[in-house]
Amino acid sequence: MAETSDISSTEAARSPSTVPVLQVKGISKAYGAVQALQNVDFDVYRGEVVGLVGDNGAGKSTLVKIISGVTIADTGEIDIEGVKVNITIPKDATRAGIETVYQDLALCDNLDVVSNLFLGREENTTIVPYLVQPLNELDMEIRASEVFRQLDVKLPSLRVPVASLSGGQRQSIAVAKTILRNARVLLLDEPTAALGVAQTRQVLALIRRLRTQGLAVVIISHNLADVFEVVDRVVVLRLGRRVAVFDIAATSQNQVVAAITGAEFGELSRQEGTSNHKAPEDEL
Repeated sequence: MAETSDISSTEAARSPSTVPVLQVKGISKAYGAVQALQNVDFDVYRGEVVGLVGDNGAGKSTLVKIISGVTIADTGEIDIEGVKVNITIPKDATRAGIETVYQDLALCDNLDVVSNLFLGREENTTIVPYLVQPLNELDMEIRASEVFRQLDVKLPSLRVPVASLSGGQRQSIAVAKTILRNARVLLLDEPTAALGVAQTRQVLALIRRLRTQGLAVVIISHNLADVFEVVDRVVVLRLGRRVAVFDIAATSQNQVVAAITGAEFGELSRQEGTSNHKAPEDEL
């Protein structure tokens, strides 16, 4: 089965001089005889939210681990704003402006909000050089207040233990940590998993605000309803390959599901920018 073009009108309409904040080129990764990823490309622009979807085993987690420095690709390249970056450990990704919020959020339940935000990056006040350097609690609290105001997130207090907060509030704290680190690219792994309706709305609203602030955001999710609420484009992985890129404004959930499962779904309208990149026969 011949492959068809998967360049959406969203991509085509951009000026040739526009450079993606994140561009992944030809990423492949194998674990022994298992080919987890094969020649995967995708990009994300400033102020854009891209959904990364696929069934279990499609390669989503492996791709995120490679971008965030947890795993090293066998082949391929990662560019940040047009410049190739060498990412072999998580610190490399952080230095490049890539931050990842995993599903477990990596928060310390027994610590308060401010302590979680600055954990490992505490600010000190020097009283006696190299001897007395207490934490600058006031400055950290002021900076925490500023970032939550920037994100329009309301918390009962910055000094309550994180364990006492809702799932949506905890997700907001994890995102706020990345803002403090001046992230340019934010990867969100299943950001609405196990959240209630109200908490999910809170997180989706937060993602929309991240877009307006110019971040490049990638959402990895199994929940297509949530994906369709906030993303501009959706990238479909299947069996380790990118098989489709859809412009969300001109796409239905059924079309995305068909690409995920490999079902026949026919030619889609190109006039509205929807793309149909059918998988080769050896993937069916």
